[in-house]
Amino acid sequence: MKTTSLRFRLIVLMGLAIVLAALLQGALAYRNALAEADALFDYQMRQTALALRAGLPVDARAASPLLPPEDENHEFIVQVWTNEGLRIFESAFGAALPQMAVLGFADVPVRGTTYRVFSLQSPAQVIQVAQNLQVRRQMARTLAWRTVWPIALLAPLLALAVWWVVGHALRPVERVRRELAGRSAASLAPVAEAGLPQEVQPLVQELNLLFARVQQAFASQQHFVADAAHALRSPLQALKLQLQGLQRAPDEAARQRAQQRLAAGIDRAAQLVDQLLLLAREDAQQGAHSSPAPVVDLAPLVAQQLADLAASAQAQGVDLGLAEGSAAAANVRAESASLQVLLGNLLDNAIKYTPTGGQVDVRLALLPAVPDSPAQVELRVEDSGPGIPAAERARALKRFVRADGAAASGVPGSGLGLAIVQTIAQRQGGQVELLESAALGGLCVRVCWPAVESA
Repeated sequence: MKTTSLRFRLIVLMGLAIVLAALLQGALAYRNALAEADALFDYQMRQTALALRAGLPVDARAASPLLPPEDENHEFIVQVWTNEGLRIFESAFGAALPQMAVLGFADVPVRGTTYRVFSLQSPAQVIQVAQNLQVRRQMARTLAWRTVWPIALLAPLLALAVWWVVGHALRPVERVRRELAGRSAASLAPVAEAGLPQEVQPLVQELNLLFARVQQAFASQQHFVADAAHALRSPLQALKLQLQGLQRAPDEAARQRAQQRLAAGIDRAAQLVDQLLLLAREDAQQGAHSSPAPVVDLAPLVAQQLADLAASAQAQGVDLGLAEGSAAAANVRAESASLQVLLGNLLDNAIKYTPTGGQVDVRLALLPAVPDSPAQVELRVEDSGPGIPAAERARALKRFVRADGAAASGVPGSGLGLAIVQTIAQRQGGQVELLESAALGGLCVRVCWPAVESA
């Protein structure tokens, strides 16, 4: 069907089913009625012959018919013969049915038509009961049509009942349609599922999940706009002041210092923009409905990040390395690109806040399953920097929040590094915890994921 109306399809298909069922039932009823009428007429002829089995007087054959020829009934005829072959009685004068040599039922052609004849032999006579088949069939058809016409009458009534039932059954769907049609473009409230058929509820549930994902995407977009406006206001104002300082520099030395400050400010602003875009991408992926992430070995990613940041750590005088006893393989279900961003932020923060001559250790371990927790992959990044006080650790994972020690250290930052780590870990099914490093005295960032078997 070209139409997309479910109501129209149901009514048409069920109407066709009703018509076909009515035709089939009518045909079967008509055929059965004809068969039952034939059986009834045969039974009537047999009972008539049995009623005459007592016999008639022999001189009855000489009697003349009491009715005029035009009133005689040639549709139903009774004849009686003697065993010697003399006809002694006939209900219609001149019917001239032949004497049947075969007893029982038979079809006999007489005077251009066919009679259904039943012959019965008594001790003294032969009784014949005949019925015109044409009249008989007409009566049978009349009885059969009386059986069929109620079906033809009830079929339209059943079609009306189907029309009403379909409309009543689709009323909840129509309610959902009206509710959605009356909404504004900004309304993402879930659709009520009460009263919906079981076949429609999964569709509405998926629609509500879609609304929730779209609402989360809108919220992430609004948060990104607010975060960007908040984060870029101060760097842009600082760039403006540094540019004014460059323009007002009295000599070459002051101009060079202003240029260096301006270049450093541009680098900080570029880094901030990169972090904002990265955070926006992670927020968008967190709200997306995607297939399960692949299984990734975390050990080579850690080794790659250590190799990439070794030069930066060496330039700052920081000892960066993998702790002894780290796991050689640790499989987690996550995206490789997001894990690289998480590792890069953790190591970059640790290097920046570790003073010259300090140390940054990375430890990767497999934690066995315990009664309250399944097997986990643990990543620890410890440094010998100022650390974060216990009272500020929960707040340090929020966006644009810098601990007092980090702000007092003079290291430039935007307060987004740990927030990006938190967002990526949560999206990948991990947990982030800030602790005090027992070995180095600074900050220990602990990230755990559920361990999985190798793909």
